[in-house]
Amino acid sequence: MGISKNKKVFITGCGGMLGKAVYEKFSPHCKVLATDIDLNEPWLEYGDVIDFQGILEMARKFKPDLIINLAALTDLEYCERNPEITWKTNALGAENMALISKKLNATYIYISTAGIFDGKQEYYSDFEQPNPISVYAKAKYYGETVVERMLENYFIFRAGWMMGGGYEKDKKFINKIFKQILSGKKELFVVNDKLGTPTYTVNFAEAMFAIVQTELFGLYNMVCEGSCSRYDVALEFIKLLGLKKEISIKVVGSDFYKNEYFAPRPDSEKLLNLKLSARGINFMKDWKNCLKDYVECFKPYLENSS
Repeated sequence: MGISKNKKVFITGCGGMLGKAVYEKFSPHCKVLATDIDLNEPWLEYGDVIDFQGILEMARKFKPDLIINLAALTDLEYCERNPEITWKTNALGAENMALISKKLNATYIYISTAGIFDGKQEYYSDFEQPNPISVYAKAKYYGETVVERMLENYFIFRAGWMMGGGYEKDKKFINKIFKQILSGKKELFVVNDKLGTPTYTVNFAEAMFAIVQTELFGLYNMVCEGSCSRYDVALEFIKLLGLKKEISIKVVGSDFYKNEYFAPRPDSEKLLNLKLSARGINFMKDWKNCLKDYVECFKPYLENSS
């Protein structure tokens, strides 16, 4: 589908770190109805993917050409502690939006995760067999299977270690590191035994926008180029903030955080964008260039705190 002013895009779970980037990319080019259960932006309307009748009614009125489902619980520890709401949001929510896409004859985009693999291999292409090991990943993988089973006009995009959203919305690694820095920590403890491929929300939204218009439907790994450890990311982030001399990073194993981060995580979540590259639609940039771009939104907070 070509995206134009008269096209309508219905987005669920748009209040989070990826939602901001997707809304900012799509809204200038088409009619967007952005929904979430947490109304943290003036452009959001209330919509819950678990409430099938409620969200169907909203979508029916709006008549979307494209449905983008970003609704997910992504805190792995929360998901382990609360399996029922996790299955309802991440699995049933994906199924509900797929059913609605089918009813309304809309193209569907579902966001999946590198976490669906067990991490026993170093790299995973789009064709490898998932084997999720956490409640979060199992529910997300169910979402993949149900979309593939029910629909023809769909995209499944698998993201890696997500970074984006800035100080207000980033719930992931970068902001956790940044908050430690703001609190005055001079020594950071970072694991180096977990490997992955970072994924910048802004770049991800740009790629999604371009790929949906090709109508080359299917499932795609979609991560930044280049892989790394958590330690590599922290080191690069500190360097880009200009704090290399002031802050030291101490390498620790995952056991160091076993009480705080008790949910099972794969040792490697490195994805390869095999299908995107083969089809000539790999618009993902190098993770270091993306981090360089992303770091700019943290600098004002640093200046205000000094």
